Amino acid sequence: MVDLLPAQSESWQKVESIARTHFSRAGLKEIRTPIIEKTELFSRGIGEGTDVVGKEMYSFDDRGGRSCTLRPEGTASVARSIIQHGLLNKGPQRLWYEGPMFRYERPQAGRQRQFHQIGVEFVGLASVISDAEAISIAWDFLKDIGLKDLTLELNSLGSNEDRFVFKEELKEWLEKRFDLLDEDSQKRIKVNPLRILDSKNNDTKKLLHDAPSLNDFLSKESKTRFDYLQNLLDDLNIPYKINYKLVRGLDYYSHTAFEITSDHLGSQATVCGGGRYDNLISELGGQKTPSIGWAIGMERLLILASDSILTSRSPDVYVIHRGLESEKLALNIARQLRSINFSIELDYSGSSFSKQFKRADKSGADWAIVIGENEVLKGQLKMKRLRNIGNKDGSKEYIFSTGELDKLIAKLNT
Repeated sequence: MVDLLPAQSESWQKVESIARTHFSRAGLKEIRTPIIEKTELFSRGIGEGTDVVGKEMYSFDDRGGRSCTLRPEGTASVARSIIQHGLLNKGPQRLWYEGPMFRYERPQAGRQRQFHQIGVEFVGLASVISDAEAISIAWDFLKDIGLKDLTLELNSLGSNEDRFVFKEELKEWLEKRFDLLDEDSQKRIKVNPLRILDSKNNDTKKLLHDAPSLNDFLSKESKTRFDYLQNLLDDLNIPYKINYKLVRGLDYYSHTAFEITSDHLGSQATVCGGGRYDNLISELGGQKTPSIGWAIGMERLLILASDSILTSRSPDVYVIHRGLESEKLALNIARQLRSINFSIELDYSGSSFSKQFKRADKSGADWAIVIGENEVLKGQLKMKRLRNIGNKDGSKEYIFSTGELDKLIAKLNT
């Protein structure tokens, strides 16, 4: 688990702001759920046979003897909240969330044991167009952040009935090759053989080239649905490739499963992952509710974000001053300029003007306002241009009376 220092936090805030803009345009509403939930929520919702539940959750008994868990993902908590508060009585819910998640797994680039996700959930929507819209929101958001060389991978996991037939066939095929599987895959055969398709073991991956394909077991309805999704993505000019081995890591998925990956993240290439989960709400005690969602890991996203996101914003103005009276005036001017959305950095050092000017230049500000004893006596403000960008009149220094703040503001806007 790591600290987010001020320089990093600024980049996070930019990404979160862009996300909020995209979600607002799409009519999504924010939901915030607790970090701690009953352990049963995740064991029922995510699945006992998954690595998340079996190996990675931070679970403990509270003082009342109740088993509690730090949330390892966001969808189950959102589903619980929707059921608990009867949100579906108001119609389908188009929601988004952000916040910390916790998994006890090996720390790696872009993934710590406390990590952060931004996610979207469309709950109560069955149409294929909702799948396409959810994917398009993720794709456009990642592009707006400046990510390049992205690949959208798609698969259909079919219906429960499709998967049941396929699971039995796959299980029989795997059992005949039991000794060739890695240890984790051997353990998964009886619990959840579908998870073996997502194995990261190279020998197992080679073996699976000849394994039965879920695509061959899809019903006519499931295939028609998947074909239509591809047509919609083609119309949206969103490129994709089919990956029949893509099953995702959680048990609640059905029909559409997808990942958006990057070549710049090594073996852990997934930036965004999600899919349809039509049975999760009912498994948690609600009515059968068609739904689709996705989540993006913030840490991985920041590794890939463009320089414009990662570069700290410079202040518009750096205020330089010396002396008690100039200090009061400097604070007053800084407050007035901030009130009209200028970014102002105020020097507190009281050091020489030359040292303050060096700090002003280092700050990256375009302008410096200089207030010394002479300026206070004359009721004036001196403003100096620190950068030549946009300098149309060639001047570098301007003087305004303290009652002419409107003229100073006009010059700042040039």
